[in-house]
Amino acid sequence: MGLGIECLRSFKKNFCGAILKKKSRPFSIYLLKPGHDATNSLRLEHKLTSTISAKSLPESASLFVLDAVPSQPWWRAYFEVQADLPQNRKGALVFLPVDDRCFALTFGLVYHSLLDEAIEHDFGLRVTLNCVDPLELKSTDTLEPGEARRQRTQMPTGADLTYFDFDRDSSVIKSITGKVAKEYAMLFGQVTGASSLSISSDVEAAALPGFCKRLLELYGSELYKTHFPGLQNIAPVKDPATISELDEALVEAVRHGDDALFLVLPEIVDYGSGIHYAAFTGEGTSLVYSEVYLKNYVDYLSKHDKQRQELTLVDLKRHGLDLCDSDGDKARHYNIYRCMIFDTSLGESSHTYHLMEGKWYKVENSYIQRLRDKLDPLYVDLSLPDFAQASEGEYNQAVAEQNDGVICLDKGDISPTGQSQVEPCDLYGVEGDIALLYHVKRSTISAQLSHLFNQGVNALELLKLEPESLAKLKALIAGVVGKDKSLFPDEPLDGKRFRILFAIITHKVKTGKSDNLPLFSRVSLSRILRAIELMGAECRYGFVSDASVPEPAKPKVRKKKVAAALTEEPTMVSVSEAAI
Repeated sequence: MGLGIECLRSFKKNFCGAILKKKSRPFSIYLLKPGHDATNSLRLEHKLTSTISAKSLPESASLFVLDAVPSQPWWRAYFEVQADLPQNRKGALVFLPVDDRCFALTFGLVYHSLLDEAIEHDFGLRVTLNCVDPLELKSTDTLEPGEARRQRTQMPTGADLTYFDFDRDSSVIKSITGKVAKEYAMLFGQVTGASSLSISSDVEAAALPGFCKRLLELYGSELYKTHFPGLQNIAPVKDPATISELDEALVEAVRHGDDALFLVLPEIVDYGSGIHYAAFTGEGTSLVYSEVYLKNYVDYLSKHDKQRQELTLVDLKRHGLDLCDSDGDKARHYNIYRCMIFDTSLGESSHTYHLMEGKWYKVENSYIQRLRDKLDPLYVDLSLPDFAQASEGEYNQAVAEQNDGVICLDKGDISPTGQSQVEPCDLYGVEGDIALLYHVKRSTISAQLSHLFNQGVNALELLKLEPESLAKLKALIAGVVGKDKSLFPDEPLDGKRFRILFAIITHKVKTGKSDNLPLFSRVSLSRILRAIELMGAECRYGFVSDASVPEPAKPKVRKKKVAAALTEEPTMVSVSEAAI
């Protein structure tokens, strides 16, 4: 009898608790920039309707609904499936004014209807940093701007940021997922922050204005500086006058092809969904390209008689980059301005400014000075001749022919059996009891320099740890110099005493030292330097004057249709702007 009563009480308690517990619902919440609301934040070609009413819509809110015409899945015709299989695409977007700002709440795949330039792209991340428990992080998305490399790291249980292999100096946090701190548990439990704030909450529709007001307070907080000290060595630029000057500098860089400027995807993309191609919009029909490069954007403009020297800031924000499949069906849309990464400075200011994902950041002077203090002492005069050849390979060969103390090992291989090719260096020499490994690159573009620095450390690691790689290097040297190895003795190799020398070919004045390098190339070199020092080797860098004559412009030839998956040339799949 007693057991039956206890079971009844337990059932009653759990049953009533289940009845009283509110249902939690998923929300994706964006904050719009000042001056943006339902009247000016949607793309012109959006397919949402505002004619549908809603009884529980908060006061002053606006509802837009996606009610697309049902369509058949592609595989129905592919397999000739004998059934009608209509797919319905539904979604909604609610604009919610709060104080003097406006939020956009998205449900379903409608977020791409919002204008990129209307969104505060740091909203979700900053709110998350201010309310998440720093010891209960589950996932991070990071960006290494120097190489435009993105990485997602997940943990099975909550952990602090150190467990995510996050380098505060070379990476930027783009998204964080974790459990919120106890004092914010009444708002939501788990939170993911990027451009939007992704949460599950039991908040009722009538309470959304107050709920979003609390989010606005969290967005304005600087609590994250306490929870994540040193997380951001760069701070967002808020002054409109400064932003205007920086935008002018960007436009000039685009017009003149500045080496510090390049085009990247502004977020992680799920390539498993078949989205492997890019097309441009804004000036007419676009080819479909297999890679996202600035030169492809310039090529697109020239096909429509739009010269880069004519571009304006309005053009950069009007022109678009669309990710799509091979048929040109769009999956993502970004404006070109948001896809640009650029470093610059203003006038006599010692500040460095960085453009990333449509927002300008000022880099702390102390951080720039720390990089300068670390890297400038490593600058050396390499005493290499000016570059006047057509390629790096020809230059390396010419240097070796003119200098008895240097040999060319360009395209050599020291990788262990069964592994991908790894070059030991481009040029090799010996100074005293130290082996000199020169790595040569004709570029001051951040992504290419990061690749150069990684080549240096990868080759050194093999030479330090793999006896087979060291033996292969000796064989390569012997194959070039023959029996007379007086200038290239084996002793430095046997003692594993190495000095890595990065030779960067540039038009810039050599005395600029580390300031000649893009910001994130300095960060990358600083990180590589640490790795080289840990392996017991030396690292130096220097510049080679570029005295080559630019090749004359060549007329563009319309290429035959090829499979984009097998080539880096654009396919001839044309995509009309109406279709994308």
